[in-house]
Amino acid sequence: MIELLILFELSKKVLTMYGISKEIRSSFSVLTTPSYGTIKPALNRLESGGFVKTRKSMSPGGRPSSYYSITPEGMNELKRLILLPPQDNPVQFLTGARIKLACADLLDNDEQLKMLRQLKIKAENILLDTQNLMKEKELSFYPKMVFDNLTCEYKNFVSLLEGFEHACTR
Repeated sequence: MIELLILFELSKKVLTMYGISKEIRSSFSVLTTPSYGTIKPALNRLESGGFVKTRKSMSPGGRPSSYYSITPEGMNELKRLILLPPQDNPVQFLTGARIKLACADLLDNDEQLKMLRQLKIKAENILLDTQNLMKEKELSFYPKMVFDNLTCEYKNFVSLLEGFEHACTR
């Protein structure tokens, strides 16, 4: 997911590593806050894959700085990452899905519909699994409340996705 976030921010403008971190935090802090220790290796992977290029120059303060920009291949990779099937891990699903939705403007209408349908199918499966778990097990108060809340959260998320789908099919 870090590669998606980096490429998304670089699709808007050329940035230093500090700038990338700052922009990700500004745009996605309610979903994730990656550290420099996460960003730097991801930038190296993206650069070695030809998705990002680096330009070294002196900053206004006289220090050497690396400026990162996205390549045309990087734009294709960004779209590919957005369109990847959703996470299998339910704990990571909602965060990853929300990040993808926040980046969906970069996709054309057909790509948006494809992504929305993938997310909806996964969300409906998690919802069904949660409802089945609640039926099959005799849950005490706290677990019952947690899973009931999860059911509501996934119902709301499916409704959100249906709203996006409807907007795309107009």
